[in-house]
Amino acid sequence: MSFINEQTKEINCKILYFGPPLCGKSTTLRTICHQVQGNKTEPISIGNGEDRTLFFDFVPLTVGKIRDFTIRLHLYTVPGQAAYTANRKIIAKGVDGIVFIVDSQVQKMEENLTSLKELRAICESEGHTWGSIPMVIQYNKRDLPQAAPLPALRDALNPLKAPDFETVATTGTGVMDALKAVGLLVLRSLKEPR
Repeated sequence: MSFINEQTKEINCKILYFGPPLCGKSTTLRTICHQVQGNKTEPISIGNGEDRTLFFDFVPLTVGKIRDFTIRLHLYTVPGQAAYTANRKIIAKGVDGIVFIVDSQVQKMEENLTSLKELRAICESEGHTWGSIPMVIQYNKRDLPQAAPLPALRDALNPLKAPDFETVATTGTGVMDALKAVGLLVLRSLKEPR
């Protein structure tokens, strides 16, 4: 849930990048960081030094103002490995928006489905009905020759018909489009009565 600080005139929103292991969550955040802030900074990461996230990656972004309030998006990833289920639940608390990252490789379909099922269970355990939290789908690794056809991915992984984007996190293709879409959905949700 977004945090509104009347004193500093800030609205802080939490966006979670969720998906199976090695689908491109951390790469996506690094790409966003470089595209928005140049090569000056890296995401804050708690990892193992071998490009594997152990707890989370974090990128804070200031995206503008609504009335007198500065809007800040706090982007988090979760570790995808099965051993880190408890970490994912903790990091998902208070989320305002979700980017579900799909590994487009045909052989990764089962992992994608398992991760989506877990995401749904986490949301419901927090008292949200499935689909009530703003969400977009990022079909990553679209440049690989073994990428599944987009209609098959949509049929299996986007039953909510959420806005979706083909991405290649390593080059940045589509990554900012997905971020902008989830950001707009989150901002619209702030205007809705709670």
